[in-house]
Amino acid sequence: MIVVELFAPAGVLDPTQHQRLGRRLIDALMGTEDAHAQPVMDSARALTHVLIHEPAAWITGDRHPVDPSDPPRYLVRVSAPTAWRKELSAHAIDRLTQALAETEAEAGRAPDRLRDQPHALVQVVGIAEGSLGMCGRPMGSLDLIQHMTAPHRDAIADMTTAGLPPGTVIDPVCGMTVDLNSTDLTLEFEDTLYGFCNGQCRRIFADERGIPLTA
Repeated sequence: MIVVELFAPAGVLDPTQHQRLGRRLIDALMGTEDAHAQPVMDSARALTHVLIHEPAAWITGDRHPVDPSDPPRYLVRVSAPTAWRKELSAHAIDRLTQALAETEAEAGRAPDRLRDQPHALVQVVGIAEGSLGMCGRPMGSLDLIQHMTAPHRDAIADMTTAGLPPGTVIDPVCGMTVDLNSTDLTLEFEDTLYGFCNGQCRRIFADERGIPLTA
């Protein structure tokens, strides 16, 4: 589960722009490259929420209110499980800034200022394990991955490796393509070598099959 909160000065965005920017922010986070299996990506999108706030007051650090005639400032806060924070931060900050820049360009304002000046702040906040709830119970990061991937495991197992470069396999948990030559996240099970996109997918695979992990 990922929650994106966008704070913008009142009146900068009309209702249509709210909707368009909300979808743009989700697209920016989900991305298209190195995608997992499409059903898994659809499940991840379903657990991603965007909330747009327009504060009654916006005061900058120099103690002056933001002038409505000035180019708008933005604050984006992304909340996700702590285990995802580092990987998410690596691409979220750039992509979310770009999504805001595209919105600024559409409004006829200079988009480059969001990279030249501190007018778009992005915070990626980690939620401690056990502090996120869904379906009436606490959900850790592993629980969320299982929730997103479990209904699609049969489809993932049927994904063809034809056309993949030599030495690559499909992560059996999430469907992502993995290069065996550049990862040590592997497990051998029933005479088959599996590769994983991250340690959590590897952990889920091992736990479901009773495979002990030493690291």
